[in-house]
Amino acid sequence: MGKVKIVPLIVSFLIIILMAYAGSFFTNLGTSSDWYQQIKPDITPPNFVFPIVWTILFVLIAISLYLTWTGSEEEDKIRVAWIFGFNFALNILWSALFFGLRNPVFAFIEIIVLWISIWMMFFISWKINKIASWLLVPYLVWIAFASVLTGLVAFA
Repeated sequence: MGKVKIVPLIVSFLIIILMAYAGSFFTNLGTSSDWYQQIKPDITPPNFVFPIVWTILFVLIAISLYLTWTGSEEEDKIRVAWIFGFNFALNILWSALFFGLRNPVFAFIEIIVLWISIWMMFFISWKINKIASWLLVPYLVWIAFASVLTGLVAFA
């Protein structure tokens, strides 16, 4: 492992912070709504769990982005940016669809695409830095669980 490159590390965390903020705009309004309280599945964790889990996930994703970006060859950087950027946009979109538009069916379809995009991140990272790839496994697991929750709401 080489020397830490401060600017890409800071940029990676800033990107994740912006993504988290954008998604939380919809989520914060939605989790306290009567609508959500009436439809959330019984297996939904308590509300205090979500910010803890997402903070951990966002740190892992930022480090994965950093390791993948700094470990990639120049010709791969565009592909890395597109795959991670696509995932970040999908991450925000789920919150907008589910909590903003209150459309669990579209949110379910979208979260499956989100999950596939995490696999894309995993595979591109695997070719560049195995640690970066493994850091994404908790994100994969959490989104799989979120897919179950979303599906229970969408098709209940």
